[in-house]
Amino acid sequence: MTDIKNLDLNLLVTLDTLLAECNVTRAAKRLNLSQPAISTRLTRLRELLDDPLLLPSQRGMIPTERALALQEPLHIALEGVRQVIAEGSPFDPLKADATIAIAASDYVQYSVLIPLSQALRTEAPGIKIAWRTIDTAVLDGQMTRGDVSFALTTPQTAPQNLRMRKLYTEQYVAIARADHPAIKGALDLDTFCNLDHVIVSPEGGGFRGPADDALAMAGRTRRVALSAPGFLVVPEIIARSDMIALVPSRVAHDRPGRIQVLTPPLPVTGFDMALVWHDRTTTHPLYRWLRERIANLIEPPAPAPSR
Repeated sequence: MTDIKNLDLNLLVTLDTLLAECNVTRAAKRLNLSQPAISTRLTRLRELLDDPLLLPSQRGMIPTERALALQEPLHIALEGVRQVIAEGSPFDPLKADATIAIAASDYVQYSVLIPLSQALRTEAPGIKIAWRTIDTAVLDGQMTRGDVSFALTTPQTAPQNLRMRKLYTEQYVAIARADHPAIKGALDLDTFCNLDHVIVSPEGGGFRGPADDALAMAGRTRRVALSAPGFLVVPEIIARSDMIALVPSRVAHDRPGRIQVLTPPLPVTGFDMALVWHDRTTTHPLYRWLRERIANLIEPPAPAPSR
């Protein structure tokens, strides 16, 4: 049995970082230590735990089974220590010094994370935001390990064991280029069905979306000519072509001059957007402040365009 009295906090923090990075150089940079210092601590950990812990590979290091078994409970325990210490002192955003990883789609980065990053430059300049593309298939593990602090996604796609706060309900609008020859400030159903469409498929290659379900209910179809991986490129495509698209209203509301924003000619169900986080950060003053700041930044949706 391991004699834990010889495992000081510095060794445990080093092990936690090494298991997260699987790379001595990156772990040294993250802990602001030299590579020899990290290597010395790893040697000590191997002796105390009687296990290699991390084995050399072509792309860094591979954790052993013992290391994998230790990774999650060790990280949770250290986060608990950090939380106890943080709760013992008042939180001042001007003095905060942290890196926060937030996972979101390109649309949410545009509508939420841009204003957040702007606000933090004056309110909490020591907080650095790492934007990450969301992958709900691995989000649970990322949050458990602390690789991602917050995620913005729909409630339906969020892992059920994470905490959640609804931020807003989004509606779809139709967009067309400003001088579109077939559209002059309004969009009827026949024109909508006869024009080529751009659709967003985050997984890639999809040619069906919420509008197709609405059209099927009305006994109609449309032609999707282009499938894009994200929303942000769509207004630019529309501005340069005769295609049209349905996009979330927050993508279209501040792009005057080049595109028309139109009411869809039939009801298309929108979606909710939620902020999700791991339970271990719920009471942490920094994360609690950031949750409120993100919620307060949400602007109301743009007024619905007239038909």
